[in-house]
Amino acid sequence: MQSDITRCPSCQQALQVTELTCETCDLRLQGRFERGCRFCALDPDQRELLDVFLTCRGVIRDMEKTLGLSYPTVRGRVDSLLTALGYAPTQEEAEAEEDRAGRRQDILDRLQAGDLSPEEATEALRELAA
Repeated sequence: MQSDITRCPSCQQALQVTELTCETCDLRLQGRFERGCRFCALDPDQRELLDVFLTCRGVIRDMEKTLGLSYPTVRGRVDSLLTALGYAPTQEEAEAEEDRAGRRQDILDRLQAGDLSPEEATEALRELAA
């Protein structure tokens, strides 16, 4: 029996559990039921990423090596996984990331304009990441 069907094969929307069956006496309950496990609703790629995350104990550098992906790609996938699990960033975290992105872009713009040397830009980006 396949137990990981969570999305409609036609439109990819989440499927709703509407029937439970006892395999012993064939009792059937019909209605709308909550899924018991938030991890069960993840698609196979998300479950694999969660497995790698746990295996690597959350160390993104180790995940990069295991998956053969860049840091930004792994970070983006982990962020998507967190959102899928209902751990979306708070408004404060989103604003802080937006601010960092703006400051990064400002450093790159100043580098391109010649206002910063490559070494100065590198140091400014390192400080921003810390």
